Amino acid sequence: MRYTIQRLLQAVPVFFATTFLIYAMVFALPGDPIVALAGDKPLSPELLHTLRERYHLNDPLIVQYGRYMLNAVQGDLGQTFTGQPVSELLQGRWAVTAQLAVTAWIFELVVGIGLGVIAGLRRGGIADTAVLAGTTFVIAVPVFVVGYTAQILLGLNLALFPTAGVDEGWPVSYLLPGMVLGSFGLAYVARLTRTSLIENVRADYVRTARAKGLRRRRVIGRHALRNSLIPVVTFLGVDFGNLMAGAIVTEGIFNLPGIGQQVFQSIQLQEGPVVVGIVTMLVMIFIVVNLLVDLLYGVLDPRIRRA
Repeated sequence: MRYTIQRLLQAVPVFFATTFLIYAMVFALPGDPIVALAGDKPLSPELLHTLRERYHLNDPLIVQYGRYMLNAVQGDLGQTFTGQPVSELLQGRWAVTAQLAVTAWIFELVVGIGLGVIAGLRRGGIADTAVLAGTTFVIAVPVFVVGYTAQILLGLNLALFPTAGVDEGWPVSYLLPGMVLGSFGLAYVARLTRTSLIENVRADYVRTARAKGLRRRRVIGRHALRNSLIPVVTFLGVDFGNLMAGAIVTEGIFNLPGIGQQVFQSIQLQEGPVVVGIVTMLVMIFIVVNLLVDLLYGVLDPRIRRA
């Protein structure tokens, strides 16, 4: 309980510091959102001043941030400059991005750890070489190249997966974009698992377990692999937030109506409240996931929670 409370208290200043930086960066962007909203239509100075006062754009930055956070903790993420609540605008899009991120994360977890274990237990063999070569290729190729190639080969030519949209629901519509989005993280998960497992297999406690006559599967699964997963869990926890935030390209390739697509459109229209609202929610998700990762550390290695 003490370990959990410590991690919760550490998350509070992180949340406020991060959201303030995001708020400052978004509203420090050049240009006037009111003028951008009007497009080519000229606005009188009086109307421009009235609109800026209505949306509190003339207030100091710290005042704007304080007002925003006071409303945000009550569940109000503000309004767009057209008067639509941000929470209402994002209501149908969160589910799409969340399902895409979960699909990609499961793909990283299962396939990445599996490949890492195979490579780590067969160091220097054909399987190890194939995993290293494959992961190097995936890391080197940009995600949009992987996305378009997978869409053409697996979606159009072989007709194994839907190529666009979410008409067939989860998980069918999300399998191919999830694999594309998770391919980069999978490469790192496989390499982390392989390296950590090779190191732990040589440790003294593993040799002691073998000397006791324990079966190889039990030695690897209960002892070596358990300790090897600590750096992998760290990466997976951080990467879940990256998957949520980094889905813009993937959602664009596969025409998925998620928050990534909305962020792109909002930046173009200089809709600061929408961008800040989305990123604030992503920060909260990131902090919660990392809190769960910290708690999982204590499960994997009891020495951590007693530190």
